[in-house]
Amino acid sequence: MIIPPVTLADGIVMRPAVQTDAEALADAYVRNREHLAPTSPHRDESFFTAEGQDARLRDELAQWEAGRLVPWVLAGDGRILGTVTLSQIVLGPWRNANLGYWIDAGHLGRGLATRAARSACRAADEHLGLHRVAAGTLTDNVASQRVLLGSGFTWIGRAPDYLYIAGAWREHLIFQRILNERPAV
Repeated sequence: MIIPPVTLADGIVMRPAVQTDAEALADAYVRNREHLAPTSPHRDESFFTAEGQDARLRDELAQWEAGRLVPWVLAGDGRILGTVTLSQIVLGPWRNANLGYWIDAGHLGRGLATRAARSACRAADEHLGLHRVAAGTLTDNVASQRVLLGSGFTWIGRAPDYLYIAGAWREHLIFQRILNERPAV
């Protein structure tokens, strides 16, 4: 499936990830390690290497080929400034996916995450034919909650012990965005 790149802001493009992004992704994760730690699962040291990212990309691109995941990178200033992922894509009568994203610490507060979430939802609707996109945030991640609300998501509930984040099972707020009312085909 071809999903075209989208310009989010001056010089920052959201485009599908490619295998050759491994080194730039490793650099981005190293650069943002402290910034991402409170909202991420535990990562072993190999995750922060080009080899670790190469293996992760290989898996993600295979899942994309199988129609289960869409991985994007936010590229600008000659480096990767974040990622956006639609994961756990399910078709049939559910037509649903989960949205995940992060933005480089040096590019926060510029509306990039909101634009990226909107772009991912547009692709989910127009290219994947999905009906719904869901997302969860830690209960204290107010910035991410603002992103989701500003991207057309609505809060639908709380999920205790939802994900294992930063060394413990954490409660999350769950959001959804209904993309369309087309029948499932």
